[in-house]
Amino acid sequence: MLRKFLLQASTRRNFSASSSSSVAFFRQCSSSSSSSSQIPNSHFVEHMEDTNETPPSATISIDRTALYNPPEQSHEPSAESELVKHLKNIIKFRGGPVTVAEYMEEVLTNPKLGYYINRDVFGADGDFITSPEVSQMFGEMIGVWAMCLWEQMGRPSKVNLVELGPGRGTLLADFLRGVSKFKNFTDSLHIHMVECSPTLQKLQYRNLKCVTEDSADGNEKKGINSTITVSPVSWHASLEQVPTGLPTIIVAHEFFDALPLHQFQKASRGWCEKMVDVTENSSFRFVLSPQPTPATLYLMKRCKWADSEEIFKLDHIEVCPKAMDLTQEISKRIGIDGGGALIIDYGLNGVVSNSLQAIRKHKFVDILDNPGSADLSAYVDFAAIRHSAEEVSGVSVHGPMTQSQFLGSLGINFRVEALLENCTEEQAESIRTGYWRLVGEGEAPFWEGPDNQTPIGMGTRYMAMAIVMCLLCSVVFPCHVLIINEMLISICEEENVKNIIVRIKNKK
Repeated sequence: MLRKFLLQASTRRNFSASSSSSVAFFRQCSSSSSSSSQIPNSHFVEHMEDTNETPPSATISIDRTALYNPPEQSHEPSAESELVKHLKNIIKFRGGPVTVAEYMEEVLTNPKLGYYINRDVFGADGDFITSPEVSQMFGEMIGVWAMCLWEQMGRPSKVNLVELGPGRGTLLADFLRGVSKFKNFTDSLHIHMVECSPTLQKLQYRNLKCVTEDSADGNEKKGINSTITVSPVSWHASLEQVPTGLPTIIVAHEFFDALPLHQFQKASRGWCEKMVDVTENSSFRFVLSPQPTPATLYLMKRCKWADSEEIFKLDHIEVCPKAMDLTQEISKRIGIDGGGALIIDYGLNGVVSNSLQAIRKHKFVDILDNPGSADLSAYVDFAAIRHSAEEVSGVSVHGPMTQSQFLGSLGINFRVEALLENCTEEQAESIRTGYWRLVGEGEAPFWEGPDNQTPIGMGTRYMAMAIVMCLLCSVVFPCHVLIINEMLISICEEENVKNIIVRIKNKK
């Protein structure tokens, strides 16, 4: 105990000499925040007052030879995770709460402790299931869309195919298998996976059936290729790292919903940003900022895009600056290099209000409960994405439309019929269930199994939007069904690919 006291005294002495101005700042924040508005059943943390103790000035020499040093395992175990401690330290040393966006970013993508970084969160054994995990048809339809776009671009010999947040790589694996017979298309592809999780990168490498080739002397790695289509594959931490200069096809499926967002709540003094703070009993709670924050600029921009009546009736608004900025980055790249981007996510074509949610083991849980153990996501504001893209010259925006309309226009009904022709009854049940989840609305009417396993349709909850070069048509809408159906024939049956391409060109 004596040793612990002396260490604390030494630390206090060093801190007080160099941080008196910081303590004054924290006091000022405490006094200003104590009168600010809060959400129901929440209170601001009271900042600790300085005890003004005078640290010992003399140097004390201690003989530690007779002191008892307990073994490490005798210490009481902590119930808090490392991420929880990390978040509380950020709030403590900052002297006040953090934004919801900062909270989300730490929880989801902290380089060491983030939810997505060190685990596989997808599928039945994870926390949620995405459309590619539901049915192979989803990835196949995205492949059809991308090939239509490639045809409209004039069939360039080299194309960057980029997927943002590829998950396990399931979507892209089904995509490549579906278009594998179109040699000219697959030969043009250089695949770029934008993924920050080392764990998911390994799963993507495996599911794309990648191989690493060595150079002739065996000393350096030559490159990584997917054996599904013999296409080169590269991984990047962000879109900025993907090389420019080539026509680019970008796919972002369930990527925008996990981008950090800011929440605002209407109070007596106007719109206040919602923050995450720590209570006296060391639990997390929401509070409201006493003053305008930098994100208020994005709130003002978002409100300008909306009708005043739409804003007036809301008590909460969510804005996602990263989604707006990323959309403009995508649009600028497409406007300069050519190509297009497809964004599919669950969301609304309008202002989003208080949609942030946490999912653990396929169930909704409290957002602040054991951060890092559940996925955090929110509805995507497709109207904000559209407006952000339209601010960039050289591109056109198409949509949003529902996922059901999008997949229907790409010929998914044709694909289902082909799959059902040659399958067992068990396989047919799986195909029908997967199809309903992709395009249906609500509970599947044909389901005869347990009630708690009833397939729920995502067809209207998910939306699709395309951003393409102005010179290109939209390949999201039904005007290209004739072209698309010819492509689907090559997925379903063994036919001469060259003859199919000729017929496609004639129908264009």
